Amino acid sequence: MLDMAARVLVVNRGSSSLKYSVLHSPSPDGSLRRLAAGSVDAHSAKAERTSLRFESEADYTADYVRSMRDELEADGHLDGLDAVGHRIVHGGAAFTEPVVIDDAVEQRIADLSSLAPLHNPPAVAALRALRALLPAIPHVAVFDTAFHATLPARAYTYAIPADLATQHGLRRYGFHGPSVKYVARVAAETLGMPADEVNLIVCHIGNGASVTAVARGASVDTSMGFTPLEGLVMGTRCGDLDPAIAGHLMRNANLATEEVDDILESRSGLLGLCGDSDVREVRRRVAAGDETARLALDVYAYRLRKYIGAYLAVLPSLDAVVFTGGVGEHDAALRADVMDPLRHLSFSLDAALNADAVGPTEPVRIDAGTGPEVLVVPTDEAAEIATQVLGLLGHGRPSGLENGRVQGRGWRGLEGP
Repeated sequence: MLDMAARVLVVNRGSSSLKYSVLHSPSPDGSLRRLAAGSVDAHSAKAERTSLRFESEADYTADYVRSMRDELEADGHLDGLDAVGHRIVHGGAAFTEPVVIDDAVEQRIADLSSLAPLHNPPAVAALRALRALLPAIPHVAVFDTAFHATLPARAYTYAIPADLATQHGLRRYGFHGPSVKYVARVAAETLGMPADEVNLIVCHIGNGASVTAVARGASVDTSMGFTPLEGLVMGTRCGDLDPAIAGHLMRNANLATEEVDDILESRSGLLGLCGDSDVREVRRRVAAGDETARLALDVYAYRLRKYIGAYLAVLPSLDAVVFTGGVGEHDAALRADVMDPLRHLSFSLDAALNADAVGPTEPVRIDAGTGPEVLVVPTDEAAEIATQVLGLLGHGRPSGLENGRVQGRGWRGLEGP
């Protein structure tokens, strides 16, 4: 069991970077304070600076970890750590709660790489490197999929042969779990409701994007599925697609399976529609009269609006629609494009409040007060992961997250899948 004052290093090894935060719970009430935050990628790691060529994921990750270690040691933040929290994208059906990592858990996470080939292998490489670097403290895995373990069978079951689904683990898993869990809790506090009673539609919109229906504090449906490819139009991912398209491309365009995967994962979404994956650049092109960019944003917003409408049918009632994530928190025009056409369902935005809510540091209400509430809630996945680590190791859930904030300055999130 950890002492009442504990220091947690939260690590997210993405496909091309390693992001980290050090959070401290220095007081008896468990409030969190951010001590450090940063990111290491190919442009900052030693591998790039010295032009080394590595042959394996482990080599790249070890170099990233060394760069992170150097940065933390320089400021004295590596001393006195009590635990490390690792963000793991896919826990499959095996992991529905945070878990202390031992050799067996590490191997089970590695075995799930077939379900998330872009995300789990680098995460496994990072946890191996960090367990070697910091062997005397507990390491905890926190899974993107865990929050969605409450999905009912009617929501997670695909209509394919049951024996194939069972044999290959084919079901809806959902992602962005730490973000949605954090935002749902903060939204409930903002609404003055118990966390286990709130009904929400949470829109986590970034380069990866998802919508989750939260009923009485639990996930009951979510747009991402077996992989983070399903659901909304994203920066480079297609989202929902007629599955026959993949076979059609393989037969008629002579594309290999890997080529189709690459198209749908890395060359579709906004990038495929207009040649840019950054919403800010697409919006700049729209302002300049680019009709291709306009269509891309129309498709982007329309898909999100459809999911909100669908989840109104899923929930028993609705307390609020919540926008979060890099785009959700910063793009007032997108929020208007999504919500204004829903006025017939009693939604209404206050144009001035919405325009002012650009990167808020605390929850902001942006509706006009005549229908369901619409909130912008800044996410903090690093804080949520630290919270789960502390809870698992006996420290209790930090309670000092007033207005969804953590004390201290620095980088706030972990880029979603």
